[in-house]
Order: sequence, then structure tokens, then C-alpha cells
Amino acid sequence: MTRASDKVLKGDQCAPQRSLFYALGLTKEELERPLIAVVSAYSEIVPGHAHLDKVTEAVKAGIRLAGGTPIVVPAIGVCDGIAMGHIGMKYSLASRELIADSVETMVMAHAFDGMVLVPNCDKIVPGMFMGALRVNLPALIVSGGAMLPGNYHGKAMSLSTMFEAVGAKKAGMIDEAELTYIEQNACPGCGSCSGMFTANSMNCLSEAIGMALPGNGTIPAVYSERIQLAKHAGMKIMELVEKDIRPRDIVNEKAIHNALACDMALGCSSNSVLHLLAIAHEAKVTLDLHKINEISERTPNLCKLAPAGSDHIIDLYHAGGVGAVLKELAKKQLIDPTVMTVSGKTMAENIETAKNLNHDIIKDIEQPNSKTGGIAVLFGNLAEEGCVVKRSAVAEKMLTHTGTARVFDSEEAANEAIYGGKIQKGDVVVIRYEGPKGGPGMREMLNPTSALAGMKLDEDVALITDGRFSGATRGAAIGHVSPEAAAGGLIALVEEGDQIAIDIPKGTICLLVDEETISKRKAQWVKPEPNVKDGWLHRYQRMVTSGSKGAVLE
Repeated sequence: MTRASDKVLKGDQCAPQRSLFYALGLTKEELERPLIAVVSAYSEIVPGHAHLDKVTEAVKAGIRLAGGTPIVVPAIGVCDGIAMGHIGMKYSLASRELIADSVETMVMAHAFDGMVLVPNCDKIVPGMFMGALRVNLPALIVSGGAMLPGNYHGKAMSLSTMFEAVGAKKAGMIDEAELTYIEQNACPGCGSCSGMFTANSMNCLSEAIGMALPGNGTIPAVYSERIQLAKHAGMKIMELVEKDIRPRDIVNEKAIHNALACDMALGCSSNSVLHLLAIAHEAKVTLDLHKINEISERTPNLCKLAPAGSDHIIDLYHAGGVGAVLKELAKKQLIDPTVMTVSGKTMAENIETAKNLNHDIIKDIEQPNSKTGGIAVLFGNLAEEGCVVKRSAVAEKMLTHTGTARVFDSEEAANEAIYGGKIQKGDVVVIRYEGPKGGPGMREMLNPTSALAGMKLDEDVALITDGRFSGATRGAAIGHVSPEAAAGGLIALVEEGDQIAIDIPKGTICLLVDEETISKRKAQWVKPEPNVKDGWLHRYQRMVTSGSKGAVLE
């Protein structure tokens, strides 16, 4: 059998390359085995990644057990929570492309035979996923697992509690001592933040799409079962290499639709839309926002995990995990169970023994939280190419809302108004020039949404942006407005005092201004100068596509 590594290991012409492998301390015997890249995002700056050195070592042990030679290569990762609310967040989504590029670079440059991807947090999971699809060598994902929830006077809490506490403090609802208590107890240790935020959404969807072994989405970071899963992943990659099963053999249209159905049932982060669009792009599968809406319309929401409810990933784990959710969906043929997965088994075989152990956490398919999925895509004159909202985290009274536009050209300006008490019940906060090009980098805006939630305004105020909202966001927070303001989208022409109508059940969002007025505003609009003029973000700004296309690079 010809291996990719033969290009650097076989024949007299490869003697120089072999000498460099020997310089690494590898032996002749190790070079006779398949070379497996273990792409690790371990670092000491991301809580979700602080323990990935141990997960990586477990993967290496599994590879050796199955007769391979593991070699660790690095990947970067941004902690969204630390990057939140300042220029750092401009780098977060953009880093996804760097990660995909680095996977491609390291694997192709060094002629690996396969790879195990070890990410955990927000952009790192989809970035590695995209790189694996692009390279299309045998690969699988094993993530670091979820953080345990913190304890708030006997109740579970997460990072979203922390952000909302800032708004509560600003509004005088809690004091300094209470803020400090939450600050010191919200995040008790390693792992991806404990709710169904973007990191855990993508870890669950990696399992649902078939690129991770069962349990990847929900086994907590600190459980020994996570280390066992990593060892099994190391062993499994050797089977994938031997059988020459590649990512694009697994990630096809049916698998992506399975992931979307699971997304809707779980109530995943709205960012999952961006990432699944980008993953589909790398898999050469056609996917658009209309298809996402179609799947959402027919898929019931079964879980209310934080921030939509009080349950956390550990609760989903004990209730049966992603497998139990998929099994509920299979009861009504809402997933295709015939698809192949990296386990070497079909999805049907993977979920055969899965059980829903807690019908309060995973609702029965006949008695869902709602008949439609956790995410909705809205269209209208304000978002001709679409925008996205986490419907499952929106209060019933805000599913339809018409309000007065309060317009801000940056997140910072909106935060100042919110913290200053200038936003009133019924308002629609519009934050623009934060899109993929306008930001650049399409910043997540957890600060303004959390401030409103902390001030108890999340059931009375809507937010609309061409940027993004964190997976920890709750309320009528509508992001990814496309076309974005920097591209001349209608959101650039909204003025203070305009009326905006939102109807999430009907999937519409409209600026209630007549066409003549809009035409006059458009004639007067001047495209702003880029706010970043050097560094790689400037290159990103020139090359990035619309949020409606997954913000991939052209």
C-alpha cells in the first residue's frame, strides 16, 4: 500500500528527509509505520485548551497501541471570552481561516498519512475541521470536553452568568461583593465553557456529522472517560488510514443535514450557521441559508441548555448525550441513519444503544420544547441575504416585535449607551460596521446582550447587527445581517428613530421606511474608510465573503 509519507521516507532520494526524522529521535522502526499528525491546540491562555496536553498524550498512546507513529504539531487558538469587547475579538473568527491554513500547511508539508485533530473551543473546532476537509487525508476529531458549571449559591452557572452580572452591577441590582463572588466561581476549571455555547455546539455537531466518536460532544473535560475517548480516537485513526476512509467520504450532504437537524434539536449557537456553511464549502457541498431554514422548520427543539435554559452540557451528558438526541430525531426520520462515521459504523449503529435518560433535559420527540428548531434565519429588506437568531433563547413576547431603532456604528458606542441607561423598553439596538469586512472580523458582541439581560431588558429590547453574537447570548439578538453595512447593505442606511419590524415565526425582518426615502439615503451614503489598514486583518478584510456564505475567504 502506497502511503503519503512515502514521499519523505522511501528511496535513496529521501535519505536527507529521513536524517531529519532521526534528528527528532525517531527510530527506523517508527519510520516504517504510518506517520500520524496529532494537531493539538494546547496552550496556557485558553481554559478550554489548558488540559489538551493530556488529551494529546492519550491520542498518541492510542496511535502507538494500534501500530502508528504519532507526531504532535501545533495549532493556534483564541479564547473568545478573553478577546471579548476589545480589538482582540476582531481576530477570533478570522483565526478560523489561519487554523485551517495551518492544518493544510503542516500536514501537506510533512507528508503525514493521517491526522487526529485535538481542538476544543469556538473557532478552533471548525478551523481544524475545514483544514481536514481541504487536505482530505484520513482524519477524526477528539475535543477536550466541556467545563463543569460553576456554583451560584447552590445553583449552576456559567460564563454567561458572569457577563450578565456586569449589567446587573451597572444597573445597581447587585453589589461589588456579589460581582466578585460570581467572578471567582463562574468558571471552576478547564474545558470549553459549560453551556451550549459555540465551542460545545461545534463539539456536539462534530459527533452528529460523523467526524468524531460517540461521546465527543458531552463527556466533561475532567472525566477520565475523556482520556479514554482520546485513546480510542488514536486507535481509530489507524483503522481509517488502513481502510483509506477520508473526511469527504463521511462529510456529504446527508451528513451535513444530520448535523443541522441535531443543531436545531439541541438549540446550538447561532455561530454554528457560519461554521457549517464554511464546512460545507470545504466539503464541496452546496448549502445556503434557505436550506438551513427549511431544516429548522421541520425539526423540533428538544433541549433548553444554557443560555436558553438552566441545564448545562454535563446535564446533557448524563441524559444520554448527542446519541440520545439523534435517536429521538430518528424516530421521525429527521436524520439519515445510513451515513458512515469515523467509528467505522453507520450513524444507526452508533446510536443503537443510546437512551434518553432524562426527558426533562432531552424532550421526547412527541413533546418538544417547540415544533421548530433552535435557530431561525430571517429575510427582508433589512437582510436581503439573510440574518440569524437563536430562536430557542428568545422570550415568547419578543418573537414578534416592532420598535424604534437606536443606531450605533460600533459595539463600543452601543455599550456606552446601554451602560449609561439610554436604552429603553421597546427599542431596537442596531450595531453596524461590525461585519466580516466592516469589523473586520465580525466580532461577537456578548457585552451588549449580557448587559441588557443583566438589566432585565432582554425581554423588551432587540439587537440587530451585521456582526455576531456569542453562543452565550440570550434574547432577541439577531446577527449576521447580510449584506453588511460596509458592503452597502440597508443596515448602513438605518437612522435613529426609524421603525423596525421583526417577526421570527414568519422569518421576516423589515425596515419600515418608504423606498423613496431609502433611495435618497443611499445616494448620500459614503463608504467608510477601513478601520484596519495593516497587518493580516487588512488582508482578511479584502478577501472575506459575506456572513451569508459563512465568511469564508475568496
